[in-house]
Amino acid sequence: MSLDNTIKEIKASFQSDLSKSNTTTELENIRITYLGRKGKLTTLFEEFTKLPVSEKPKYGKTLNVLKTELTIAFNEKLNELNPSSDNSNDSSEDFSLPGYNLPQGSLHPLEQVTSEIKSIFQSIGFSVAYGPEIDDDYHNFEALNVPKHHPARDMQDTFFVDPNTVLRTHTSNVQIHLMENQDPPLRHICCGRVFRNEAVSYKSFCLFNQVEGLVINETSSFAEMKGTLEYFVKEMFGKGTKMRFRPSYFPFTEPSAEVDIWNDKLNQWMEILGCGMVNPNVLSNVGYDNTKYQGFAFGMGIERIAMIKYGIKDIRLFYQNDKRFLEQF
Repeated sequence: MSLDNTIKEIKASFQSDLSKSNTTTELENIRITYLGRKGKLTTLFEEFTKLPVSEKPKYGKTLNVLKTELTIAFNEKLNELNPSSDNSNDSSEDFSLPGYNLPQGSLHPLEQVTSEIKSIFQSIGFSVAYGPEIDDDYHNFEALNVPKHHPARDMQDTFFVDPNTVLRTHTSNVQIHLMENQDPPLRHICCGRVFRNEAVSYKSFCLFNQVEGLVINETSSFAEMKGTLEYFVKEMFGKGTKMRFRPSYFPFTEPSAEVDIWNDKLNQWMEILGCGMVNPNVLSNVGYDNTKYQGFAFGMGIERIAMIKYGIKDIRLFYQNDKRFLEQF
């Protein structure tokens, strides 16, 4: 199709669309379609640059006349639909200017801390895994060396969907699913929400977020676990952070420990996570040879890490959607 025919078609199409427009919104769409920076008229001028030098004087004048005619017709129609608008050449409005910038949001502080934790562990070879928030009693308790009626179940007040289905009380259920479906070696962290039937207060909530780590191979040791967690603490809280390991008890690890860091502002030790060597019973439950394989596991609450890192004193602030709190992050 020749440029002459294209010009005639655009002119006729513009006049037809303009005559049918009845609102300023429709008129704005016409402006964008024909006069906008990516409109049909702009395309014509791009085609003009490809013409032979001998044809440019003719079509240059024709295109400039077309642009002027379309602009005048558009302004006249705009004045007709909106008599109060002034679209003369001295108007202060410039329809080619970009719109106002919309305010930008930011990531929730818990998501920021989660991303930082994942980045630290991924930098030393951990993969990230996810699993079901609603799971059966076996994967949440029994496979983790917590049989029915075991006293350790009192450590976690549980939401039951039915007698055999629970809202997971920890992300350790993901570790069981991983071990059931993969052969060693394993090196994963598991992230997600967990649920506890606890009274809501400044220091406890009915749901929170966890990150748990699992390493299974033939050579892992308590010393390797300590080195891994020391690296994490230094990266998360600073190189000069003091930390200590205290003996503890968890049914799915043996021996077990809890990790504290020293808080200079409060002048006290603060617990941040639990850890230990994977109990041989857990390895047997998932079909691993516990005479060949061993491993270590650790788990932490993301809210607690965030509260210590940023000096937040009330866990409920994370779930109230208060802009005054969220905008600080």
